[in-house]
Amino acid sequence: MRISIVFAAAALAAAPLTAGAQSAAAQWAGTCAMCHGTTGHSMGGNEPLAGMPQDELVRKFKEFRSGAKPATVMHQISKGYTDNQIEQIAAYFAAQKK
Repeated sequence: MRISIVFAAAALAAAPLTAGAQSAAAQWAGTCAMCHGTTGHSMGGNEPLAGMPQDELVRKFKEFRSGAKPATVMHQISKGYTDNQIEQIAAYFAAQKK
Protein backbone atom coordinates (compact mmCIF):
# COMPACT_ATOMS: atom_id res chain seq x y z
CA MET A 1 0.00 0.00 0.00
CA ARG A 2 2.74 2.45 0.97
CA ILE A 3 4.64 1.78 -2.26
CA SER A 4 1.56 2.52 -4.37
CA ILE A 5 1.10 5.84 -2.56
CA VAL A 6 4.71 6.75 -3.31
CA PHE A 7 4.27 5.83 -6.99
CA ALA A 8 1.03 7.81 -7.19
CA ALA A 9 2.72 10.87 -5.66
CA ALA A 10 5.63 10.53 -8.08
CA ALA A 11 3.25 10.27 -11.04
CA LEU A 12 1.42 13.42 -9.95
CA ALA A 13 4.66 15.34 -9.53
CA ALA A 14 5.81 14.31 -13.01
CA ALA A 15 2.47 15.12 -14.66
CA PRO A 16 2.35 18.23 -16.85
CA LEU A 17 0.59 21.23 -15.36
CA THR A 18 -3.06 21.79 -16.26
CA ALA A 19 -4.03 25.11 -17.81
CA GLY A 20 -5.22 26.42 -14.43
CA ALA A 21 -2.06 25.28 -12.68
CA GLN A 22 0.07 26.84 -15.43
CA SER A 23 -1.72 30.13 -14.95
CA ALA A 24 -1.22 30.02 -11.18
CA ALA A 25 2.43 29.02 -11.59
CA ALA A 26 2.98 31.87 -14.05
CA GLN A 27 1.48 34.32 -11.54
CA TRP A 28 3.67 32.99 -8.70
CA ALA A 29 6.70 33.12 -11.00
CA GLY A 30 5.94 36.79 -11.57
CA THR A 31 7.78 37.45 -8.31
CA CYS A 32 10.94 36.27 -10.10
CA ALA A 33 10.56 38.66 -13.05
CA MET A 34 12.59 41.59 -11.73
CA CYS A 35 15.74 39.48 -11.38
CA HIS A 36 15.20 36.46 -13.62
CA GLY A 37 12.85 37.77 -16.35
CA THR A 38 9.17 36.93 -16.84
CA THR A 39 9.93 33.61 -18.53
CA GLY A 40 13.20 32.92 -16.75
CA HIS A 41 15.44 34.61 -19.33
CA SER A 42 17.59 36.81 -17.12
CA MET A 43 18.70 40.07 -18.67
CA GLY A 44 21.26 40.84 -16.00
CA GLY A 45 23.79 38.95 -13.95
CA ASN A 46 21.25 36.64 -12.32
CA GLU A 47 20.99 32.98 -13.13
CA PRO A 48 18.56 32.21 -15.98
CA LEU A 49 15.79 29.85 -14.87
CA ALA A 50 14.31 29.00 -18.28
CA GLY A 51 14.86 25.37 -19.19
CA MET A 52 16.56 24.46 -15.91
CA PRO A 53 15.55 20.95 -14.78
CA GLN A 54 12.60 21.04 -12.39
CA ASP A 55 14.31 18.97 -9.70
CA GLU A 56 17.30 21.34 -9.71
CA LEU A 57 15.05 24.39 -9.36
CA VAL A 58 13.13 22.77 -6.50
CA ARG A 59 16.37 21.84 -4.73
CA LYS A 60 17.77 25.36 -5.04
CA PHE A 61 14.51 26.98 -3.94
CA LYS A 62 14.34 24.76 -0.84
CA GLU A 63 18.01 25.44 -0.05
CA PHE A 64 17.24 29.17 -0.10
CA ARG A 65 14.20 28.61 2.12
CA SER A 66 16.16 26.58 4.68
CA GLY A 67 19.08 29.01 4.70
CA ALA A 68 21.50 26.36 3.38
CA LYS A 69 22.16 28.48 0.26
CA PRO A 70 23.25 32.09 0.88
CA ALA A 71 21.15 34.81 -0.70
CA THR A 72 20.27 38.46 -0.55
CA VAL A 73 16.48 38.21 -0.95
CA MET A 74 15.76 34.64 -2.09
CA HIS A 75 15.67 33.29 1.45
CA GLN A 76 12.83 35.73 2.22
CA ILE A 77 10.94 35.18 -1.06
CA SER A 78 11.16 31.39 -0.88
CA LYS A 79 9.54 31.29 2.57
CA GLY A 80 6.33 32.66 1.03
CA TYR A 81 5.65 29.50 -1.00
CA THR A 82 4.41 26.03 -0.10
CA ASP A 83 6.21 22.92 -1.35
CA ASN A 84 3.42 22.45 -3.92
CA GLN A 85 3.79 26.02 -5.19
CA ILE A 86 7.56 25.58 -5.46
CA GLU A 87 7.02 22.42 -7.53
CA GLN A 88 4.64 24.28 -9.85
CA ILE A 89 6.92 27.31 -10.23
CA ALA A 90 9.83 24.99 -11.01
CA ALA A 91 7.72 23.13 -13.59
CA TYR A 92 6.78 26.46 -15.19
CA PHE A 93 10.40 27.56 -15.59
CA ALA A 94 11.58 24.09 -16.63
CA ALA A 95 9.02 24.16 -19.46
CA GLN A 96 10.37 27.46 -20.84
CA LYS A 97 12.81 27.27 -23.75
CA LYS A 98 16.40 28.19 -22.94
